Amino acid sequence: MSKILENIKQRPYFSKNNFVLYRDNCLNILGKLPENSVDMIFADPPYLLSNGGMTCNGGKMVSVDKGQWDVSNGLKKDWEFHLSWIKACHRVLKPCGTIWISGTYHSIYQCGFALQVNKFHILNDIAWFKPNASPNLSCRFFTASHETIIWARKDKKGKHKFNYELMKNRDWTGDFIKKPNLQMRSVWAIYPPKKEEKIFGKHPTQKPIDLLVRIILASTDKGDIVLDPFTGSSTSGLAAFLNERKFVGIDLEKKYLDISIKRFSSFKKEAPHL
Repeated sequence: MSKILENIKQRPYFSKNNFVLYRDNCLNILGKLPENSVDMIFADPPYLLSNGGMTCNGGKMVSVDKGQWDVSNGLKKDWEFHLSWIKACHRVLKPCGTIWISGTYHSIYQCGFALQVNKFHILNDIAWFKPNASPNLSCRFFTASHETIIWARKDKKGKHKFNYELMKNRDWTGDFIKKPNLQMRSVWAIYPPKKEEKIFGKHPTQKPIDLLVRIILASTDKGDIVLDPFTGSSTSGLAAFLNERKFVGIDLEKKYLDISIKRFSSFKKEAPHL
């Protein structure tokens, strides 16, 4: 992997055992990576929801404000943001490579359109169902109990990786929707991150390790390079490392990169502490 990183003229924030983190704007790092060099991208971009509102978390009323990185700059600029980072991802993906983008209705439709504008070919939209979703505080809307994950390949005429037999026949204990020895459907029942996944601190949009393991196993092989342009606390990186893939994560927030390093270091010593 060092070969694809040699054009990045800055020292990684952290690098060990093919688990590499950069503290930077993802456009800066993506722009320096070679074209056609990455096998898979997982992206959980900002939902741009921090507007002073309130939500329910763990039975308590809490602010939706996550940080300046999650503040909307208006419809036009938000659209330009999604268009630019998805364009940069298209360049670095291999011809057979795929991208997974996670989001709520606040952002996922812009991302889907940006994928199409940038010539990606959408393969599936996955509904990640959260069995224990928090209630709606106003009681004027349906309870938000899922996120959408779009899966797309770089080229409509390309041949993407899909480990069909593994998805069909692996023991996916915990997902009551997945029936043994039947095709994996596009609705996945996976609980949010467990308590032990947050022992070093938590990211406000942290994804469960089970979700990322499934995504990585579905669309990569051992030795492949996985990239996350908004790595946060790097659940994607842990899932990649666990399954013998190489990983490059990018984020602007030092505190989340530090959590990533602690999680990775603990994971190497004690696998349960993800």
